[in-house]
Amino acid sequence: MPTKVEKDSLSGVDTTGHEWDGIQELNNPLPKWWLYVFYVCVAFSLGYWVLYPAIPLGKSYTGGILGYSQRDVVLADIATARAAQGAYRAKIDKASFEQIEADPDLLSFAIAGGRSAFAENCSACHGAGGAGGKGYPTLADDDWLWGGKADDIHTTLLHGIRSPVDGDTRLSEMPKFGVDKLLTAVQIDEVAEYVLSFTGRDTNKAASKNGEAVFTENCVACHGEKGEGMREVGAPRLNDNIWLYGGDKKTLVETITYARAGVMPAWGSRLDPITVKQLAVYVHTLGGGEK
Repeated sequence: MPTKVEKDSLSGVDTTGHEWDGIQELNNPLPKWWLYVFYVCVAFSLGYWVLYPAIPLGKSYTGGILGYSQRDVVLADIATARAAQGAYRAKIDKASFEQIEADPDLLSFAIAGGRSAFAENCSACHGAGGAGGKGYPTLADDDWLWGGKADDIHTTLLHGIRSPVDGDTRLSEMPKFGVDKLLTAVQIDEVAEYVLSFTGRDTNKAASKNGEAVFTENCVACHGEKGEGMREVGAPRLNDNIWLYGGDKKTLVETITYARAGVMPAWGSRLDPITVKQLAVYVHTLGGGEK
């Protein structure tokens, strides 16, 4: 309860008359400048409520005397940006990839749009900048499963890889040599040894020799005599050190035994045609720009 107001002996400041367990409260009012700023802020907030949209009313809000809306400003900015992009997008729609790449301004616009679409739709699997990962091809080199020209990339993007919703999807199936008992475990081990020899790695010579015959009979039709691959059917090269799932002996045996059947969406049904075209241009520039 308030007691007698008195002056504090240490600070020389009057007390408020309140005391708790022998502790007295000093009467130190707020600085006038702080109070004035506070009052101005209160007045400003009241004025803001009246002039601008501020008070929620269920699913709506008070419009304010000025009728200002940041949403309208953003929509206007978006409309202006789309109008500015319209001319470029119309050109991209009609131009061939050769024409796009021959026009520096159009190429720059296509790459910018493709980069944005890639970051939103593709980077989750292929990594930032097309770095790739296990089971997801690297797009920043010139080792392509289905062809590395801009038109090839465009077709892959449009129809996807083994997409269940696109009748024109890129489709190839590697046999499950172990699961379907097309090869014995010994034959699979031997052909894996032979594949390792394509890149000059140490192998079991006897097993590799036997594996050559197995490879010729079962694998050459798609992967080529020297493991050079075949883009027409999406068969990867085996004579380089770029591997989609891994190039060690254990992984090769696993791949031959169970096969791989990665799926990529058909972006033609998800993105507009111009965006897909911009994506193809961007991806094409990530590697060496194969002609």
